[in-house]
Amino acid sequence: MSESRQSLISNLIRDIKQERDEIAVQIHLGKQELKDEWHLLEGKLSDLNRRFDPVKDAVGETSEDVWDSLKLVAGELKDGFQRVGKALKDEIKK
Repeated sequence: MSESRQSLISNLIRDIKQERDEIAVQIHLGKQELKDEWHLLEGKLSDLNRRFDPVKDAVGETSEDVWDSLKLVAGELKDGFQRVGKALKDEIKK
């Protein structure tokens, strides 16, 4: 995997974890459906980390399919955590 792609994926994962950490302190205030989504997203993030670890140090280019898949999963996770965070903030305002 090229260094720039490795850096991009590492940054995406870091950002997703940061988003997760910021809303983790608020999750206990959320509704059960948000908690369910939270657990689903946590599993997906663990899966993304597990898939990324073996290829992050690979020499050369990673196939476009793997790259596209990593971007898609990372984007879905980021959107999911943002959705949970927004819903929690909206719930707290009530």
